[in-house]
Amino acid sequence: MEPVRVGVWGVGVWGEKHARVYQALPEATLVGVFDLHGEHAAEVAASHACRAFESAEAMLAECEAVSIAVPTVAHREAAERAAAAGVHALVEKPMAPTVADADAMIGAARRAGVMLQVGQVERFNPALVAARPHIARPMFIEAHRLALFQPRSLDIDVVFDLMIHDIDAVLDCVGASPASVSAVGVAVMSRNEDIANARLEFADGCVANLTASRVSKERLRRIRFFQADAYIALDLSARTGEMLRVERRQPPPGAIGLAAAAPPVIRPVTLEVDEAEPLMRELAAFLGSLRGAGGGAAPAEAGRDALRVAQEVREAMRRRAQQWSIRTSVAS
Repeated sequence: MEPVRVGVWGVGVWGEKHARVYQALPEATLVGVFDLHGEHAAEVAASHACRAFESAEAMLAECEAVSIAVPTVAHREAAERAAAAGVHALVEKPMAPTVADADAMIGAARRAGVMLQVGQVERFNPALVAARPHIARPMFIEAHRLALFQPRSLDIDVVFDLMIHDIDAVLDCVGASPASVSAVGVAVMSRNEDIANARLEFADGCVANLTASRVSKERLRRIRFFQADAYIALDLSARTGEMLRVERRQPPPGAIGLAAAAPPVIRPVTLEVDEAEPLMRELAAFLGSLRGAGGGAAPAEAGRDALRVAQEVREAMRRRAQQWSIRTSVAS
């Protein structure tokens, strides 16, 4: 099977990682990169033995597929230009600034007959991959995603920057969109919310409590699942996990009374977690899907759904902020 000819559009922090991984994957031939900052693009191209293109169109003309890692506000234009050129695309998260933009991107890809997938890389975290077969009808999900402050991605709030990873994981595991959303957020170091907490409630009774911060003193990425038959705790940073399985014991034939009501047994279950790099696994899945091997990365529709819930969280945060404003003005 011939390698897929790929390019990377935008070689900031994440785009450069895409270029590195494509260069290492046997499924890919890294044709080149494009970035509005030509000098930096040339440096990245030299580091990864590929070409720095002078325009996006010149790169698209040489590629079958492209990773789009430009700022979020430019995702729609880039995806539509890739689709017009007949090029498959993997766009970094968040998929777009608005659901309307995401729908336009999906429509453009469908009309052009090309694949559009979204870089929800946490789906490929080895700990979550190992746990995923055991997650079924969770009753409560709790996630914490904390990061040190960095002066990047400040054009979006912490929900779109960090929490969207956990939103996508929750939607994928529950298999539905929330029936209600409540949230609170605070801006600390930027004009947008830097700390946020959201509560997602689903029609089947499942509740997800998500906390994200980009002004923490420590790095933390953990998610826990509570369900009728198991407790699953994952450290997504360390890529480790533990699971406790509840086993209901069958009473012996003819048993009555206490003998027929034997308590369940809680047994530890080893999660077989490999050492695969999530981004490498994600890009390999994306490329494989272009050759008909597997489902690929997160589908565009999943990216749109995560974006829709992130918008609902943002709106809930803003409503709460409005309540604070009214309370403060009344008190004064």
